[in-house]
Amino acid sequence: MLVQVALPVPLYRVFDYSVPVGENLPAVGCRVEVSFGRQTLVGIVVSHVATTEVPHNKLKSIHCRLDATPILNEHMLSLARWLARYYHYPLGDVLAVMLPSLVRQGKPLDLLITHWRILPHVTDDDFHANAVKQKQQFDMLRLHGERGASEDVLLLEGMQRTFLKTLESKGLIERYIEPKSAPKPVSLAKMPLDLNSEQQLAVDTILAAHSAQSYQGILLNGITGSGKTEVYLQAMQTVLEAGKQVLILVPEIGLTPQTRARFASRFAANIVLLHSGMSNTYRMQGWQDCRTGHAQIIIGTRSAVLYPFANLGLIIVDEAHDVSYKQQDTLRYHAADVALYRGVQYEIPVVLGTATPSLEHLKLVEDGKLSECQLRTRPGLAEPASMQLVDARLQSTHQQAQDDGARFDTGLTDALIAAIRQTLEAGDQVLIFLNRRGYAPVLLCEACGWQADCPRCDAHLTVHYRSNQQSKYSNYLKCHHCDWQAYIPTACPECASTNLDAKGMGTTRLSESLHALFANPQTSKTLYPIIQIDRDTTRRKDSWEQIYARINEGKPAILVGTQMVAKGHHFPNVTLVCLPNADRGFLSADFRSPEHTAQLMIQVAGRAGRGDKSGRVLIQTLQPDNALLLKLVKDGYLAFAQELLHERQIMGLPPYSHAALIRCEGKSLAATMQALSDAVAALPAGHQLAVLGPIDAPMTKKNSRYHAQLLLLAKQRPQLHRILDQWWPTVLDLPSAKYLKLTLDIDPVGW
Repeated sequence: MLVQVALPVPLYRVFDYSVPVGENLPAVGCRVEVSFGRQTLVGIVVSHVATTEVPHNKLKSIHCRLDATPILNEHMLSLARWLARYYHYPLGDVLAVMLPSLVRQGKPLDLLITHWRILPHVTDDDFHANAVKQKQQFDMLRLHGERGASEDVLLLEGMQRTFLKTLESKGLIERYIEPKSAPKPVSLAKMPLDLNSEQQLAVDTILAAHSAQSYQGILLNGITGSGKTEVYLQAMQTVLEAGKQVLILVPEIGLTPQTRARFASRFAANIVLLHSGMSNTYRMQGWQDCRTGHAQIIIGTRSAVLYPFANLGLIIVDEAHDVSYKQQDTLRYHAADVALYRGVQYEIPVVLGTATPSLEHLKLVEDGKLSECQLRTRPGLAEPASMQLVDARLQSTHQQAQDDGARFDTGLTDALIAAIRQTLEAGDQVLIFLNRRGYAPVLLCEACGWQADCPRCDAHLTVHYRSNQQSKYSNYLKCHHCDWQAYIPTACPECASTNLDAKGMGTTRLSESLHALFANPQTSKTLYPIIQIDRDTTRRKDSWEQIYARINEGKPAILVGTQMVAKGHHFPNVTLVCLPNADRGFLSADFRSPEHTAQLMIQVAGRAGRGDKSGRVLIQTLQPDNALLLKLVKDGYLAFAQELLHERQIMGLPPYSHAALIRCEGKSLAATMQALSDAVAALPAGHQLAVLGPIDAPMTKKNSRYHAQLLLLAKQRPQLHRILDQWWPTVLDLPSAKYLKLTLDIDPVGW
């Protein structure tokens, strides 16, 4: 009675254990607790075997079985084996990535959930006059009647756990535990909208695959504002009414609340949110709800694609082009690729929705591996926003006076400022996109040229500064790569000059410049709010929801945001989008940068004119004759993408080749380069791979560690994996690789 157990250790093997006499054999897919060296670990039983190569006196017994029945079915184990094989990652570590932390720790799984209800004797007189917030939370709970509501429902409605505990301590409400009951069948909460012919064809294509109970990958290629969400909703209706689950993937945590609101307004269903911002307990409950079928609509970020599902009927990957779907550490999977594999597993349709398809997905359409449905028009009378280049060479950018009389460059031309003012005076909103948070990207000494650099990375420290805040804690230097922080010096550490200047423009500085122009009584007759949207302003819980509600009040305002505002948001009163720094992405050394820059520009441009009013996009550039930029503006994204595909084909780059990137990290650059040189020497003779490197990584020093990389390109995917199967274990065992961290990235998104 032997079991093979996959353990969360970085070893490419499973481990044999015996089962104590008298105990039942744990089923495949159950968790067991075992000793491993000096540790006690929780692993997953992956098979039963009759014999072992381990000597009898060294064979250990499992400590205990944690599950009476398997928590992972054959679907999930098959997925884990495919992930381990395709991404060349240890099976035990793959399973550790797939499981929520509490499940990995061996916590018991149950379907009991905390409910809250008001005690019978409680009245409004039990509240003091100054307990306003407590009374508001109490009234929210009262709306649910005598039985109250589950804690997760209350938290989603905006209640706070601290208030629940306070009300409980005062004897006003009580908690009770109740097993979850089976969810009611999904019903419509609001009638569907009328579809145009393109939308109807897309829905019919999805439902044809659903009716045939067969896999089909569908690229829903629709311009921004073309009604992709309505296609999702109407395809989902049939799938949900058949008793199936629907998984919707979104690229960012910030998109999950508004996505949930859209689906909750259409369907009366049990909707579960899954992302890294949730508590460990909530994520384990969500995992269980998916596995048991209690969750009917699942909305999550990339990790949700690895969850178990009782009866999955449709997968939707929204903004499928987004690089956020690629995991950048541990198991480096791409959620869109895994979604397609799971579609094959369950024999269901998988919809990849985007306005700017990745070149890889366009190549799959070209090869007949994806079906394409195009949405080229916006519903009703709405027209796509017009795009216009503003030549920054012909006019100087606006100079803004500071409180001390000094002047600094706002980075905005007079043409942009005039267009912003005109839009605000018409009662509309303006979105200004600047993909650089903080106050300024570098602090410079104008006397000797010293720059504030990170002591642990090859990067400048970003200046974080707010002129309207006196606290020293709001003014600091920070590395956005390793999070190292320091106070802003009062004098240059090199020459002691006090002539230090923050150079460049971040979202905070731009917001302050706009405030001086449009929210200052001395410069503007009407004061317009400036709403900054970036990681710094959305850190607090519910902060993004509050900003979103403020924007959707519809009052004239200027929104200043990073790429957080580019993806999927619906701002009906934004009629002008400004991109004051459009050149950076086309000048990068990364060969994928033009593609990603164009996708971002089109996505941001798509925020304009989504309501009844027409929109326009102003692109401020110092290179108005850039061939790729002109192609994008004049002919649109698809023509631009075809041009890039042609270039990639000539150069033999992905998607016309298949890449594996080996990264090496260590205490010295020489050691990492030596290890990668030895790895090249270990490649099998006649391998027919293109080998680039070893070379320094784009950021050689990061967090006090040195990084080098090696790129392998193959014309055929099977050819690459055959070589990796035999070569990668050899690389990990190289003497020169000892004490270094080597990682393998299949299908990297950049190098």
